[in-house]
Amino acid sequence: MAGITDLPFRRLVVRFGAGLVVSEMVASGELVTRKPSVRAKARSDLGLADDIPTAVQLAGREAAPMAEAARVVADMGARVIDINMGCPAKKVTGGLSGSALMRDPDHALRLIEAVVGAVDLPVTLKCRLGWDAQSLNAPELARRAVQAGIRMITVHGRTRAQFYRGAADWAAIAAVRRAVAVPLVANGDIDGPRAARQALALSGADGVMVGRAARGAPWLVAQIAASLTGRPAPAIPAHGAFSDLVSEHYEAMLSFYGRQVGSRVARKHLGWYAETAGLPPGARKRMMTAETPAGVLRLIRSEFAAAAPASAPPQRRAA
Repeated sequence: MAGITDLPFRRLVVRFGAGLVVSEMVASGELVTRKPSVRAKARSDLGLADDIPTAVQLAGREAAPMAEAARVVADMGARVIDINMGCPAKKVTGGLSGSALMRDPDHALRLIEAVVGAVDLPVTLKCRLGWDAQSLNAPELARRAVQAGIRMITVHGRTRAQFYRGAADWAAIAAVRRAVAVPLVANGDIDGPRAARQALALSGADGVMVGRAARGAPWLVAQIAASLTGRPAPAIPAHGAFSDLVSEHYEAMLSFYGRQVGSRVARKHLGWYAETAGLPPGARKRMMTAETPAGVLRLIRSEFAAAAPASAPPQRRAA
């Protein structure tokens, strides 16, 4: 969820009632240089929802920078540190980070041990089923990771070779359940309460992680949680309330990134909101091509004012 689960988006998600949010992936080597734009990715100040824990997800290939990055984000207020060994992107795996670490479990364990030893916070791990169908080593990696001090495991039900093709294999995650007793989270294609229940039943996991299905629907995580626990579901904003939510998110991005960068980052979110709302292509194009933030806000208020999103967002592949 790099470039998506930034602080403005996470603030919206926790406001609806999510139990745990995870930052976008943060490169450990860049974080330790104290580069402001990278440090901003690791911010966990959620405003009125500061009681909601934030996990900061670190990626890297060397133990020392990973340990130092863990200390930095701990000082910044992170409540949990998550180690990324699941990202399939070529620019990440090409640098021997993300899911590439599943090809070298011994080296992966050195990174885990370095992070666990650097902080007093809970450290968790996110991985895939394996690099490819011939190396489904998530159970063994999970077992060794728990021995090294990992407190929770999240498994995306695909191999790296699959990227996001096909359907997530939730049943394959059950092998990890048999290997470890720590909390296990199933991930991949969780796009609503029904999928969440199926994933839990097939995997034996304790919880689910929602990824890309939440784009344009920041209430979805809380909606799924309410369905699973029997709690009241959050109200899904419609009409004026939906227009207000999109406007607030847009202005928050401008404030967080600055006008120029924020306007660019906001376009993808506006596109997802337009998809959720079922807006016609012309309305989306007008928002994308508006020349000023004031013009964008006028269009948001006019185009989304009549929107009434369904109880679940359009079907999308989930991270």
